[in-house]
Amino acid sequence: MAEYTPTEHGEELKADGTQKAEDRVNNRSLRPNSDSFKDFMTNNWDNQEPEVKALESSKYIPARLEALSKRFPGERLVIPAGQPKVRNNDCDYAFRPDTTFAYYTGLGQDYEAGAVLVMEPVEKDSEEAKAGKNHTPELFVAPRADNSTSAFYKDPHYGEYWVGPRAGLKELKAMTGIETRDIAELDDAIAKNVSDDANGEGIRVRIVRETDPELTAKVETMREASGFTDEDANTCADDKLHEFAAEARMLKDDYEIREMRKAIAATKLGFDRMLTRLPNALGHEHSERMIEGAFNSVAREEGNEVGYDTIVASGKHAPILHWMRNTGVVSSGELLLIDAGVEVNSLYTADITRTFPT
Repeated sequence: MAEYTPTEHGEELKADGTQKAEDRVNNRSLRPNSDSFKDFMTNNWDNQEPEVKALESSKYIPARLEALSKRFPGERLVIPAGQPKVRNNDCDYAFRPDTTFAYYTGLGQDYEAGAVLVMEPVEKDSEEAKAGKNHTPELFVAPRADNSTSAFYKDPHYGEYWVGPRAGLKELKAMTGIETRDIAELDDAIAKNVSDDANGEGIRVRIVRETDPELTAKVETMREASGFTDEDANTCADDKLHEFAAEARMLKDDYEIREMRKAIAATKLGFDRMLTRLPNALGHEHSERMIEGAFNSVAREEGNEVGYDTIVASGKHAPILHWMRNTGVVSSGELLLIDAGVEVNSLYTADITRTFPT
């Protein structure tokens, strides 16, 4: 009969040091919810602070928000950044915020997955309203998940054990100049004083619909419960918000022009590198991809990413408008069509198409 030795945690070990089968599920000291595990995961870590400074774009945000506010006075405007999207299993695609959100916050790259910008209408009789102000912009974001909280290691999206130091409320306010609030307060904030009453005292809510389907569903449920039951009218109202933002972006300020020029310059470097790689790529079974890789490496070196999937289309692939598989062989004596653009960190991109003889 096997001999067992009790341990400090209450289970017993065999003489060879292994656990009894029935105790393997009871070793609570090694479970994620045990105090010892929590202590191990949250103590003695270097609590790194994210680098924080006001973004260059923050100088231009007030004018953009003011124009938006004047177009929709007295209405609550909800502009989500969007949520991470799963690539496979527990791997997400690199996050890119919605363009409307990026335009009105000045944020680029992957700072703020799940964040929401809300334009909150001021009280009608307030001093702000008397001074001509229509809205207060509020940026709802998740607090930092540093090692002072179990989210540090439990949350793969925000936990700094997984993703490193990230900007929270204090940091994003410093970066954008916009007041920040905890994302946990969002549901109550967007539902406040919403009603379609006869006195006109209720607040209409508009949302950029396609960015965050779960949040859009919440807004639709809240609107229906508050008397805004005409789905077509609600959708039309939301579309007007999106259309206004799209049209506003057509007129570029000085900052945007500089960023677009950066994107064009980086894209030119990418084309130069592709042409340098071309002679070695000829005849290789993955030559379209070799040329694509040359451009994409420049996009990561000089910017955030490619602005869209790079098209490298040789021979019979060249007439295909969106040939993005890039599985073909580039042979001598053919025409090679390339459509590519670098997206810089501010999320502005270039779009250049050229055809080269090989």
